[in-house]
Amino acid sequence: MRSVEAQLLHRPPGLTAGEIVRRLGAMQAQDVPAALLAFRARSATLSRADVEAAWQAREIVRMWGPRGTLHFVHADDLPWIHALTGQSVNPLRRLAEEGVTGDDLLALIGKALEGQGPLTKADLAERLAGRASGQGIVHLVALAAQQGLAVLGPMRAGKPTYVHAADWLGAPIAPEPDRERALKELAVRYRRAHHPADPEDLAAWSGLSLGAARTAWGLAAGHPPPAAVKPFARLAPAFDEYLMGWRSRDRILAAAHAKDVFPGGGILRPVVLVDGVIEGVWGRKGAQVSVRPFGELPGGLLDDEIADVRRFLA
Repeated sequence: MRSVEAQLLHRPPGLTAGEIVRRLGAMQAQDVPAALLAFRARSATLSRADVEAAWQAREIVRMWGPRGTLHFVHADDLPWIHALTGQSVNPLRRLAEEGVTGDDLLALIGKALEGQGPLTKADLAERLAGRASGQGIVHLVALAAQQGLAVLGPMRAGKPTYVHAADWLGAPIAPEPDRERALKELAVRYRRAHHPADPEDLAAWSGLSLGAARTAWGLAAGHPPPAAVKPFARLAPAFDEYLMGWRSRDRILAAAHAKDVFPGGGILRPVVLVDGVIEGVWGRKGAQVSVRPFGELPGGLLDDEIADVRRFLA
């Protein structure tokens, strides 16, 4: 069984948003509403406003991270995360597919972002004056991010924003020059937050080659598994790290219900965890929560969780 304690799903008291991100190494943030709810699943006291304040204060940063997907990362961890994952996306290939070409692309997006603060895609389209549109703009920002020159700013009216790293963080992100040190830090953080696991899991989570993951694994001292806690239920959001952090979900999800959680088309539904096992899916409209269990659950088991989702969103 996976350790819900390592993933902080037992909700240890007193953790800030930044501390939760640091303890997990990085938190999937492709879907921002789901990412915010991942903090709720790990804290009984944090509010949505608390998490957004940590983001606005630059304590946590949304960036392209493990597997080339968007994650929240603690600002202090940017150098080693960027050193290991900064090359995991291939924006030039994607730009060519979008018809965005030229020898000046990095300078182009750097000039469009620099000194402007967070900009939406529409803002950037105007500043790029026709050189890129649609997803081409996002891939241009990814090109800048690959060089440590861009991150994502807070949402504006429900839309993502993009910002020059020097404007947002005070300087571009400088990758950790000692690759061995970065690999060790990655493995230490991963092993602390994922138990049980092996180098193959680390490779799947990080996007590193299996060889690099094995090297990292060997550099990190082992960590004792967390102490067990009393059984509990949790409403975990879509794309939660508890689902994304290993190469296989077989230990926590019965094959008969895999399609209920992963119906296809890149959709991953929010899940009901009971003692660490996925026992249903759930959804919400506004603050209204609906639960679809796979089987019979004890009456009242999720009452506190449903009330806490409402608390967090309020």
